[in-house]
Amino acid sequence: MPKSSRSVRSTVGVERIEHETTTGSVFEALGNSPAKALNLRIRADLMIRITRLIEQRGLTQAQSARVFGVTQPRISDLVSGRIGRFSVDMLITMLGRAGVDVRIIVEPKAA
Repeated sequence: MPKSSRSVRSTVGVERIEHETTTGSVFEALGNSPAKALNLRIRADLMIRITRLIEQRGLTQAQSARVFGVTQPRISDLVSGRIGRFSVDMLITMLGRAGVDVRIIVEPKAA
């Protein structure tokens, strides 16, 4: 369940905007279980890192496909944020193919 603290209404110009303030993960707020939310957050973080790497290296989608060992349509899916098309395993594999050192840190959850 999302951890909602309160509903806030504000006025911008003549438009009324409603939003809800939450204290948890955006993925949990969307109704995902804590385990699913964690998986989505990890995938999103990895996708962002790959996208930044593509930008830093100035690669086209075709060049990126060669570097990451996938097809150009897969790179298109990645930079378009189609998170459901990628597993954590695939994203880590892609980073490894690009020569990136990936480390996983497992720590006890803070109380």
